[in-house]
Amino acid sequence: MTIQISAAFDGGNIVVDSIDGSSARLHIAKDRESDFFQWFHFRVACEAGAELELAITGLEQSAYPGGWSEYNACVSEDRDYWTRAETSYDKDADGGTLTIRYAPTGNIAWFAYFAPYSLDRHHNLVSEAASTAGVSLRQLGETLEGRPIDCLEMGEGDKQVWIYARQHPGETMAEWWVEGALEMLCDAQDPHARLLRQKCRFHIVPNMNPDGSIRGHLRTNYAGTNLNREWDTPTAEKSPEVLCVRNAMDATGVDFAMDIHGDEAIPAVFLAGFEGIASWTDAQGDKFYAYRDLLAKRTPDFQTRLGYETAAKGSANLSMSTNQVAERFGCAAMTLEMPYKDNVDLPDAEHGWSPERCKSLAHDCLAVLAELVDEVM
Repeated sequence: MTIQISAAFDGGNIVVDSIDGSSARLHIAKDRESDFFQWFHFRVACEAGAELELAITGLEQSAYPGGWSEYNACVSEDRDYWTRAETSYDKDADGGTLTIRYAPTGNIAWFAYFAPYSLDRHHNLVSEAASTAGVSLRQLGETLEGRPIDCLEMGEGDKQVWIYARQHPGETMAEWWVEGALEMLCDAQDPHARLLRQKCRFHIVPNMNPDGSIRGHLRTNYAGTNLNREWDTPTAEKSPEVLCVRNAMDATGVDFAMDIHGDEAIPAVFLAGFEGIASWTDAQGDKFYAYRDLLAKRTPDFQTRLGYETAAKGSANLSMSTNQVAERFGCAAMTLEMPYKDNVDLPDAEHGWSPERCKSLAHDCLAVLAELVDEVM
């Protein structure tokens, strides 16, 4: 039986170049109106037990070629339980080739750069959270294709907390993290959640880029715009997603902000701060460092050794949300990065970094916020 490959579904992305029995040569389509490409998501129909060999070529020209070494592709046979397939990378073969080998027990297998988070699951997440007592849904605006930018709001306090995810749609770990955060915050019996809802007003945007998400983009929206380079001058024509969120922030103010992301190359969880902003003060920075350092003590899934270089004062790129929010509101703002690869400090050969670990990390992040709520805001 010759295998059949399709990516014609929510979040799908792959182009079939050739198929020979149970082997295939493939490449990843670029984001619309953009040269970014890295996200893949496709299914393979085959005979049970077939020895699949799937070669994705041209990856030295991808957005982050350093992300392919020591990376193992995600695979599922039921789209619920995701594990890792045997994967190798040869940068010198056909412009960089990632080869995935897997023998499914059934007749179908799904492969993805990370466990997908579908728009349908997003709507289920939003609906379930909004049905919880004390939680309301507000539509902040629309995307270029008319999809809603959803914001879940909860809490009776006066400290304004903004959490937003998936500016880069292929970073699906970000919405898995938000799912974990909402599970905790909507739990009336969780003591950290109860304290946070007493002292804070939460504004949570689970997916800032639903157009790019459904199209299988890595990094951009329908217009080919990288949303996390639009925060200084967002426009209705290129980045209405950022414009509506930033306008809502202006209306409420921001006392604490976290932008949730994934990093292709660094095999660790880390935080990036706002050291380069012109208005930096030690008092503002100490709030960020207090949060970062306590999170490192709380969970071994987080570390401070690996991460991005710290910007010199006055050199911050204010088109990026963390820098813009910290400068604009004088608050502690940060970018949380999670890996596509395994976590080098706590490797898990079967699962790598996983949806379950994203959700667990969210619980730890919120517990730390609860413990420092009066110190960091």
